[in-house]
Amino acid sequence: MKPLNFNKAEFITSYGKLSQIPESDRPEFAFSGRSNVGKSSLINKIFNRKNMARVSSVPGKTVTINFFSVEDVYFVDLPGYGYANVSKGEKKGWGDLIGGYLADFDRDLELVFQLIDMRHAPSKDDIQMINYLIDNEIPFVIVLTKADKLKPTARKERMEAFKDEIPYFEDIHCIPFSAVTGEGVDELKAIIEEIREDWYTRTEDAEEEDISEEAPDYEDDSEPPAGFLTPNRNR
Repeated sequence: MKPLNFNKAEFITSYGKLSQIPESDRPEFAFSGRSNVGKSSLINKIFNRKNMARVSSVPGKTVTINFFSVEDVYFVDLPGYGYANVSKGEKKGWGDLIGGYLADFDRDLELVFQLIDMRHAPSKDDIQMINYLIDNEIPFVIVLTKADKLKPTARKERMEAFKDEIPYFEDIHCIPFSAVTGEGVDELKAIIEEIREDWYTRTEDAEEEDISEEAPDYEDDSEPPAGFLTPNRNR
């Protein structure tokens, strides 16, 4: 299949309630991370846009799930969590939306990009999210943002520290990323392309199996009735 044209990214809409989100009909990739981790910058870089995903002027105040599309794929920007200066009610809003979306196993959520600021140890909320993804067997990779802000020695030290700070760190695929230099962008796009192709291959195979199971059995080798379509027969 043809590669995605990420320049064709479109903003779909924002959902403030789980009940508003339509059912899945294509593969979805979600972006998760605390407020100010650089989620909007990462999304904008992937789409090669400056303002596709807007950076809130008031961190922690955006409690919506934002859907974007690139051709036949959805990209889901989950609310930023962990900002200290918000009420308990607002924190509950984060939890309800993020947890509700991730817990909907009927969705075609193929991968979560879990963002962590490479300069610092992960927060308690980060660790809670990682453990949730592991416990619920939700595929994810860790994206280490703001990689350009670390010198080589400090960067190496942080990578060593992550081994003790993040559970199962050495078993998790991690991608250093910089919205400034573009580091990591090609790898992120390659992962998206590979998973997208796999999803559509699996979907097509499942549809063919359904057709095959519904097909009537014939006792001879004669042609099936006119208009009948078998999985291996051209229209």
